[in-house]
Amino acid sequence: MIFSKKKITLDYTVEKCSNCGMQIKRKFSDGDVLFAEYSKCDSCGEMCLIEKIFGETLEQ
Repeated sequence: MIFSKKKITLDYTVEKCSNCGMQIKRKFSDGDVLFAEYSKCDSCGEMCLIEKIFGETLEQ
């Protein structure tokens, strides 16, 4: 398999503030659950909800 490319999937989580709409994309961590409150918004101080969990596939 000299010419095959390796595929790597990176998992991400998107948090969104329900008050100001600010979004933060970060690496997925164990325990992340959709629509769970995760952290405080850096902009307004309200709680951010986990809005999306997805993976991106990269070829090397």
